[in-house]
Amino acid sequence: MIRPHDALPYRHVLTLPAMGSAVRIARETTEQVLAEWGVGPQEPCTGPALLILSELVANSVRHAAVLSPNVTVVYAGGPDAFAFGVHDRHPYRPALYTPAAAGSRRGLATVVELTLELGGSAVVRGDADEGGKSIWITLPLQRTGAPRDR
Repeated sequence: MIRPHDALPYRHVLTLPAMGSAVRIARETTEQVLAEWGVGPQEPCTGPALLILSELVANSVRHAAVLSPNVTVVYAGGPDAFAFGVHDRHPYRPALYTPAAAGSRRGLATVVELTLELGGSAVVRGDADEGGKSIWITLPLQRTGAPRDR
């Protein structure tokens, strides 16, 4: 099965210890990756993508670190889309498309809401051994600036 992010030509992988500094480092890396791929801060999805990514990495650090010493972010990009998956080795797979609930689920509801408002998609994919999962976000690009040649 070909997944939408499999068809995107650009790739970058970042693996970090599941600790608080991972959020800042992942966010800074995302800004660098987007800039290298010609996606500037003026792109409508850039700010929300940074917020979404920060929330997903923070969730992995907060909820999965006990079973997952690392969190990995996989970036994929192309002329019309930017995708990223946040992976940890905790087996729990949250339901993404549920009504916003109080408590710890609020951040994930915000992630999904922002993603859908941008015309994107969010999916949870379990590891083949069921020992972990990735939450993939795919966002369309409007490319308000000219993309850089690669």
